[in-house]
Formats: sequence, structure tokens, C-alpha cells
Amino acid sequence: MNDMTKNIVLWLVIAGVLYVVASSINTQPTQQMLNYSAFIDNVENGNVDQVTIGDTRISGQMNDGTRFETVKPPAMDTNLIPTLIQNEVEVTGKEPERQGFLTQLFLSVLPILLILAIFIFFMRQMQGGGKGGGGPMTFGKSKARLMGEDQIKTTFADVAGVEEAKDEVQELVEFLRDPAKFQRLGGKIPRGVLMVGSPGTGKTLLAKAIAGEAKVPFFSISGSDFVEMFVGVGASRVRDMFDQAKKHAPCIIFIDEIDAVGRSRGAGLGGGHDEREQTLNQLLVEMDGFDDNDGVIVIAATNRPDVLDPALLRPGRFDRQVVVPVPDIDGREKILAVHMKKVPLAPDVNPRTIARGTPGFSGADLANLVNEAALLAARRNKRLVAMQEFEDAKDKVLMGAERRSMVMTEDEKRLTAYHEAGHALVGLEMDGCDPLHKVTIIPRGRALGVTMSLPERDRYTYSIYELKAKLAMMFGGRAAEEIIFGKERVTTGAGNDIKEATSLARRMITEYGFSEKLGPLRYEDNQEEVFLGHSVSQHKNVSDATAKVIDDEIRALIDAAESDAIRILTQRIDDLHTISNGLLEYETLSAEEVDSLLRGEPIDRPDDQEDSTGSSRSSVPTSGTANKKDRPTGGMEPEPQPQG
Repeated sequence: MNDMTKNIVLWLVIAGVLYVVASSINTQPTQQMLNYSAFIDNVENGNVDQVTIGDTRISGQMNDGTRFETVKPPAMDTNLIPTLIQNEVEVTGKEPERQGFLTQLFLSVLPILLILAIFIFFMRQMQGGGKGGGGPMTFGKSKARLMGEDQIKTTFADVAGVEEAKDEVQELVEFLRDPAKFQRLGGKIPRGVLMVGSPGTGKTLLAKAIAGEAKVPFFSISGSDFVEMFVGVGASRVRDMFDQAKKHAPCIIFIDEIDAVGRSRGAGLGGGHDEREQTLNQLLVEMDGFDDNDGVIVIAATNRPDVLDPALLRPGRFDRQVVVPVPDIDGREKILAVHMKKVPLAPDVNPRTIARGTPGFSGADLANLVNEAALLAARRNKRLVAMQEFEDAKDKVLMGAERRSMVMTEDEKRLTAYHEAGHALVGLEMDGCDPLHKVTIIPRGRALGVTMSLPERDRYTYSIYELKAKLAMMFGGRAAEEIIFGKERVTTGAGNDIKEATSLARRMITEYGFSEKLGPLRYEDNQEEVFLGHSVSQHKNVSDATAKVIDDEIRALIDAAESDAIRILTQRIDDLHTISNGLLEYETLSAEEVDSLLRGEPIDRPDDQEDSTGSSRSSVPTSGTANKKDRPTGGMEPEPQPQG
């Protein structure tokens, strides 16, 4: 309710109060009500001194000064006046009340005014009270949330692990602080900056940090907020958002998940007249309509730059692309240091060690890791978060939560132990495999057991030798089952291993060119989901003869990997039994404990190394790993077996 409405309501209340007071003050003296028959009797008896005759009422005064009033009957009494005159009653006529000009004018105009007021009220309500509120008519208004320069506390100090990206956007901060510095030399600041990176790498945080460093207003909106069921609504919101931004210039507009409206046009649906394309067209026009000195910078974030329309990425719109990558080991250490400031840490916590054991983790993953460690410490009634909690949290994130309550027979446990021991032993024997980190037969996630390896350093590429070693390790579990229990007792636990190995072998042949027969050619088109903006169907450009050669080469890789695994396990059958018995006894073995078993040394595991939940102590890794895509994602993990 605005000020004018409040004033009108106040004056109406005051007028009502004054009317009530006036009516109570101007009350007539007390009058005696007589029926008409009594009135006539009093007249005939000579008790009435004077009367005043109105349209419907007769009032008067008795000889003793008493006033009275009576109601005239509907039927006209022709004898009334003669009777009054005969009894010497003073008769006075009362003129009918006439309304003043202003009153008549007010009463005639009042219905029109009421209709007009109701119409204005409903229109203002539908438009959100004229302030862009939440009324039903506000779907054409921008839903961008404005944060003032004093509301944003995020700075570059809160963003870690993406130093190159910070350096690239530093010029935006300098321009917003001192635009004349660039304009003197004829330079134009990029109007649009597209941040590209995997989910959780800190794109939104970096955009807020730019606004926090520059101390300028910050408009934040999601790409999905533009799209509604009505055509033209998104375009209207784009116009309104840029109008608001120009009023607050210099400022930053941040559009998160811009792929919701920025997808390639020309999909053939809607004839180019669908809501999303209309919104994109308006966005392109608005970004072209900037003046050089508007001071409005658009920052957009997406993890799917491949689907964006080319017109959106041309110079003059989003002409600057900032890649926000998954952090390396140094970046992970800095990110952990930022998040650990909010957590009471024990003296034994070493962020570097945790960073080495968290390969491919994004900033959000690391924040979740620190939170999981804090939750574990709270459940264990500790006042400080120790390294043990971080290791347990890391295992939970990487391998899944433990399912100790799962009912397994001794035969299933023994089979799982040999399966995981086969993976571990082949991984130790093959030079190209990543170093062993941990092997467990405790069910985690959907797997009955897990064998986990961690690279010695951040890995970005792999050689054919290393990939073949990885294939052999994947078949270590199935090979161990076949050697120990026979071909007829091989279970479905290796199904996921076979799936991962087949996928890796296919990529080696069709994408990486690791085949002498086929050569360095790509035989595999994009096998992702069909995207209407690019193509509406998937085409197979491989002949039947070539497809057969591809299948033969894949089969050759798989057969060689399986043969290597069987050969290694047959030669080291005693070591296979040793690791398997150790797993059956301790359930979880670190790399150091596996080495101790193979050397014939006993495992020293004091009781004080057991946590409050009863789980075995996790080993602290001494090596880092590669990208997340290179982590064990189901490989070396036997799947749950059918019951019955």
C-alpha cells in the first residue's frame, strides 16, 4: 500500500468519526410518539397547541409544552385540516428537503468514481502494487536479484585453486574501478564474459568475487528464470533486466546456467517462434545495444559450452571465455585451506596429504569433504576434526558408504576376498598400473568390495602401455575367481569390470588410434544423447567390414588383458592366497599392509587405531591422482550377486 492510498483511508476514517459525533450531538429533544387515533382525540379535546405537517410525519406541541410526533397513515385524511382549524390549532407546513447542488453532483458521480477506484485497485494489485512485486502481471518483469555493493562480502581471497581464471578477470575489476584508465587508450572492456567449467568448480563464486572486489551492484539471475509458458515473457524480462542494469551502471549481470536459453537455434520446433529462441534473440539484441560507456558487464556461467548458439559467442557479445578448471594438487590444497578455516582442526591434519588423495575433486567436492569430516567428528563426540575423520570422509566420498549390516555368507565373503585380492595383486605386478591405495571387502555403495588405486601425481594423459595394464587389472578379479573356484563357479561380480574394460578398449581403438590395423583414425561419432540444435539423428559412418575389424581389435585387447591377469595370478598363487586370507581377517588392507603380508610380516594394528564406529583405520595416502574421470568408477568392484 503506497502513501496516497494510506492518506485516503485515513481521511475516510476521520470523516466517519466526525459524522458519528455530529449525529450524536444534533439529536432532537425527547418527543412522545402518538398513534394517529390518539393524535385526533387530543386535537378534538383541545389539547394540541400547534402542529407541523410533513410528508409522512406530523409533529407538534401540546398545551402543556409536551412535544409529540405521529406518523401519517398511507390513506389521505381529507378531514384532518378542517378538524385542526375547528379546534384552533396552529398549522404549519414543512417544505420537502431539497439536496444541494454539490450533493446532487456527488451522488451522481459517486458510482463512476467507485468503479474507477476498483479498476485502479485491481490493476495495481495485478502489477504488484506498482513496485514490481509478486502479482500475476509481473511475469514481464525481471526476476534478477539485485545485491548492492555493501551486500557482497565475497572477494578474491575466498576463491582458491583457479589462479589463472582470477588473473583473467582481474581486468574487469580494474575497469569497473577506473574506466577512464582503459578508455584513454581507446580500449573497450569485454561486454560479456563466459565462464566455462565443470559443476562445482567455482564459477558463481568467482563472479560474486568480481562484484565484491569492484564494489559495484550485482544482478544475479538463472537462465531458467527467463523461460515461461507464454511467448515473449522471457524477452520482456531480458529488456527489463538490462533497463535496470543501465540505471545502476557500472554493474555486473550474472546469468547462471545460460545454456537454458542460449542453446543453438534452428532446431525446427516452433518455427523459431518458441519462447526460448525469442528470449535468446532479445538477449543478443540487448548485448549489441550497449553503448561503449554503459559500464554493464554480463557474466554467464555454463558447463555445456558445446550447445550454445554461435551468435552468442561472437566478439562483441561473449567475447571472452574464462575456463574454470578442476583444480590440481596445489589448487586443492588452497581450497581445503579456505574451507578448513571454519572447522576446528586437530594438529595432525595436513591439507597437502588430503589434496594428494583427492584426485579430480572440484571445489564443491572438497567443501563436501570437509563437511563430511566435521559431521563424522561430531558423531564421534570429538571436539576437533582429526586426520582420521578426513580419511574416513574421503573413503566415503570415493568408494561409498560402508554397509556393514549387509548379510553375506562365508562363501560370498571368501569369493569377494579372492576377487579383490586378484585386482590388487595384478595391480602390484603390472608396472603401468597406478599404485595401490586400499583394498576392502566391506560392501560400499553398490559394490561388495573395492580395490582403489591412486596415481603418484596428477595425470592428464595415458600411454597405451598404461592403458593395457589398467585393462589387465580390471580382469584380475574374474581371473582370480576362475583360478580358485573354476570356470563353472565364476560369478556375476565381474560384470561391472567387463563393462568398464570393454568401454576402455573401444575408446582405445576408435578414439585414440591404438590399433596398427586401423591406424590413427576416429571411427566413433559422438555417441551422446541426440541434441535437436545440432542433429536430430545419429549417423553411422563405419562400414560393416571396418566394424568387424574394430570388434576383432577390441577382442584382441580384452583377450590379451585377461591372459596377462591369469598368467600373473597363476605365477603368484601363494600371494593371492595370502592377500585373500588377510582380507578375510582384517576386511580392509592399506597398501603398506598388503606389502607387509607379501613379505611375510604380521600386521600391527593396535586397538587404539580403531575408531568409535568400529571401522578399520584408513591409511594416509602418499600419492596424488588424476582427474575424476580416471578414478575407479565401478571398476574392480564386484556387483551384488543374485540371491537364490
